[in-house]
Amino acid sequence: MHMRAQAYLPYLVPSSLSIFGSCICAAMLGRTGLVSSNSSLTSQQPRTLPSADDVAPTISPLGATSGEYDAYPHGNKADNNVLQQRDNDPIPVPASDIAGHLGRLLDCADGSDVVFSVSGEKFSAHKAVLAACSPVFKAQLFGSMAEAKMRCITLHDIKPKTFQVLLRFMYTDELPRDDEIQSSSNNIDLFQNLLVAADMYHLYRLKLMCARKLWDCVSAETVAEVLSCAEMYNCSELKSTCLDYFVLEENFKIAVLTDGYFQLMQSFPSVIDEIRARRRFDRQT
Repeated sequence: MHMRAQAYLPYLVPSSLSIFGSCICAAMLGRTGLVSSNSSLTSQQPRTLPSADDVAPTISPLGATSGEYDAYPHGNKADNNVLQQRDNDPIPVPASDIAGHLGRLLDCADGSDVVFSVSGEKFSAHKAVLAACSPVFKAQLFGSMAEAKMRCITLHDIKPKTFQVLLRFMYTDELPRDDEIQSSSNNIDLFQNLLVAADMYHLYRLKLMCARKLWDCVSAETVAEVLSCAEMYNCSELKSTCLDYFVLEENFKIAVLTDGYFQLMQSFPSVIDEIRARRRFDRQT
């Protein structure tokens, strides 16, 4: 019997160590709160992280987001800086005011290290802020381009008002309020120019925000002009909504008589084909 027991030892020892190790792990997990002390380790279901559908923001056709932190109620998605007000919380946390701080930094130009000249107007800025927002500015200001060594950079093909709004957006993530813009025609001009600048500097969020503003200004008289802008600067979200606008017969009858539609026919005949195809499909359905 003694010799037989010795023969079984190599098989018994690993199993015993495995059981002993499992007990140690269970005790440690129970102590840290990951597993309750009165439950078996083998009876616990594995913890699962939220799926992509749970945490991914919902994006509307023109870029609105919602539910970004819904799966992380305590702000643990990236760090602990995202705090939410809870019912009967004895320590209320104020809303973030970082945009206000950065806006004032832009206004006072403290520590600015670059100046942009646009049609004779000068705009002071901070290279690090611009580079953090735009890969184009990063290459321009910190790469091998000549502008990286220049204190004052002259910009062409952009208006001073457009560049002013562009700068403030990169610092504050905000667009001008509606009461800061005089009329609907100014809205269209400003946001078309701003969409062009956003496309040039690879500011995708700003591009979609401009697209939404342009869509808010669309009428039968302006839809062809806005559609041309969307096609030229590859804004598929705005293009799709404009194409849908042409489906309604009353909109189409007015739009085809505008200068914008005539220019659309000359510059983008393929878009005219898309309008016809969409109207044909709508009639068939």
